[in-house]
Amino acid sequence: MGVGRALMLALAILAVATLPAAFALLFCYDEILDRVVCGWSEWRDGRREKRTIARLDRAVEADALTRDIDLSEFDSADRRPLEQLAADLRRLGGQRVGGSGRSMVWHSALLQAYDDRLRLACRALGIAEHLAELEGVDQEIERVRVEGVLHAAGLALPAARAGLRQRHR
Repeated sequence: MGVGRALMLALAILAVATLPAAFALLFCYDEILDRVVCGWSEWRDGRREKRTIARLDRAVEADALTRDIDLSEFDSADRRPLEQLAADLRRLGGQRVGGSGRSMVWHSALLQAYDDRLRLACRALGIAEHLAELEGVDQEIERVRVEGVLHAAGLALPAARAGLRQRHR
C-alpha cells in the first residue's frame, strides 16, 4: 500500500505541475496549430522549390555550362575586388561626365584610367571588350557598349543609368 500511495502522490504532483501547461494548450491551441501548419507549409514549399531548381539544372545542364570556367583565376592575389572596381568606375565616371573646365591632358588621363578600370571589370566578369584596340569615336561607342553590358550584369555606373545624359565636346 505504501508504493501505491507514493505513486498516487507522484501522479498528483505531476498533474498540478502540468496544469498551467494544460490551460495554455486549451486557450492557445489555435495559435499553436497555426504555427505548426505554417511551418509545415513553408517546409513543403522549400522542398518544392529545391525540386524545381534541381529539375531546371538538369534541363539546362548547368554543370556543362560552368565546366570550362577556371575558378582559380578569381582567387589570384593581384585581382582587385569587384566592389573596389565599381567604386573606382563610379568616381572616375562622375569626374568624366562633370569634368568641364579641365585641361585636355587631365581629361585624356582620366579617360585612360576609366578605360583601364572598365577592362579590369570586364575581365573579372568574363565580358569581352575591345577598348584598347579602338580609337576616337569607335572607342567612345565601345565604351558606351561596355558600360551598358556592365550595367546589365549588375554594376551600376553613372553614365549607364537611364535618364543621365553625357556631355559631348
